[in-house]
Amino acid sequence: MSFWNTRRILVTGGAGFLGSFVVEKLKEKGCKDISVPRSKDYDLVDNDACKRVYQEAKPDIVIHLAAKVGGIGANRNNPGKFFYDNAMMGIQMMEQGRLFGIEKFVALGTICAYPKFTPVPFKEVNLWDGYPEETNAPYGLAKKMLLVQAQAYKQQYDFNAIYLLPVNLYGPMDNFDLETSHVIPAIIRKCLESHSSKNEAESKINSAQMAISESQSCITIWGTGNPTREFLYVEDAAEGIILATEKYNKTEPVNLGSGFEISIKELVKLIVKLTNFKGKIVWDTSKPDGQPRRRLDTTKAEKEFGFKARTSLEEGLMQTIEWYMKKM
Repeated sequence: MSFWNTRRILVTGGAGFLGSFVVEKLKEKGCKDISVPRSKDYDLVDNDACKRVYQEAKPDIVIHLAAKVGGIGANRNNPGKFFYDNAMMGIQMMEQGRLFGIEKFVALGTICAYPKFTPVPFKEVNLWDGYPEETNAPYGLAKKMLLVQAQAYKQQYDFNAIYLLPVNLYGPMDNFDLETSHVIPAIIRKCLESHSSKNEAESKINSAQMAISESQSCITIWGTGNPTREFLYVEDAAEGIILATEKYNKTEPVNLGSGFEISIKELVKLIVKLTNFKGKIVWDTSKPDGQPRRRLDTTKAEKEFGFKARTSLEEGLMQTIEWYMKKM
């Protein structure tokens, strides 16, 4: 508590999906001075906006979560924007933090930074062993540059910046827009919305309404379903970031994950069961699968700052489904 209640914290992206959980955790830890710049007021792609946010917030520590993100479709459609926006936001925020003389900069990377054919489980030492999976390489490489910057700034300026590599996140308040969402919110939305009749005025769904015959509904999922993924519940990820901010001060990257791997096909089956979807699953194999396998080695996070995920996939999915049902 004493660590947090004496420091001014700036959380970029603090009003977003992950950021909102990080901000709540900071409050629980006793942090009394938290600044959350909003994109409508501070376009962090613009260097002048980065300077202004430091001048106004006067932070001791920056947790940089702001990012341009999306699923495979969004990455394929916007590779240039995903690269430029993420690179410029991170590089400029870290540089201005150095110039401002902050105590610490926490940079959030991405599992997309790992090479396409990284041996499973992904270890931090494998990060430079090849090129990332093509569909999200621009995003992954833009975020990877923050690790290069952090290590270079430590060497030249003795600047304290750490770099965390979270696996795919999910949970309440995720992005459920089918044009830009990741796999879990997309499947949940498709399963739940298939139950809704366009002729019914009531949009809320309860368990009693979920019975539907196979002939009445079907949903389409991208790819073959064969790739595997690891998912980390958003509240667990926030806890990991808080622990690393407080306790970790080395330049080597650290994975944040659950250590649990599941195929997309099995994930769909689980969400179908939890939403009581009775329709047909259609696999659109003309669409890309993405990286073949993803699972992180999470031993370093536990060793260095005591982080271990606590929420099971089924428990986290149920909380996510319940949250989205209330929003429908």
